[in-house]
Amino acid sequence: MTSTNDPGAVADPASGRASHIHRLRGLAVTGFVATLAAIVATTVAAALAQAVGVEFEIPDGGEKIPLPGFAVVTGFFSLVGIVIAAALLRWSARPAERFLWAAVSLTAISFIPPLISGADTATSAALLGLHLVPAAVMIPAPVRSLRSRTADRARVERILAEDPYHTTPGVEVTSVREWSPVVGPDQPGRP
Repeated sequence: MTSTNDPGAVADPASGRASHIHRLRGLAVTGFVATLAAIVATTVAAALAQAVGVEFEIPDGGEKIPLPGFAVVTGFFSLVGIVIAAALLRWSARPAERFLWAAVSLTAISFIPPLISGADTATSAALLGLHLVPAAVMIPAPVRSLRSRTADRARVERILAEDPYHTTPGVEVTSVREWSPVVGPDQPGRP
């Protein structure tokens, strides 16, 4: 086991998996809460659009999009977004930036179907707005979660690079885990 002078980071070969599971669990909870919020916001926005007269009728087949359909599709694609965020957390050095890029790109691509559907102007405009509602909820939440779960890694890398022990030939840090001191000025809950 190797360590640094920083009480917030300790290198330990057995800790990588537990740390990853902890970060993944936090992202999953954030994603689940954001998914529920996106479902509610989108369904309420669709209900308000229907209340002001938007039909949500697609000319190809003439069927109306039912209100529960908005909730189901929003929930499904929000969960897909969380899976993408989890994959980026696992395999990307910059998961927050990569997720933001992917989510904004996928949101832009999602504008294509409402524009080419042939629906009336009110329906097309409402559908475009209903793509923005869950995006406004779902994109910031995982980005914040991914940033807070990876921001300390740069600090740890800087500390490891500055510590003469860790730059000695033959010394290798195999993983880094979080820990909290039991005593001292950096104890949680102390100023």
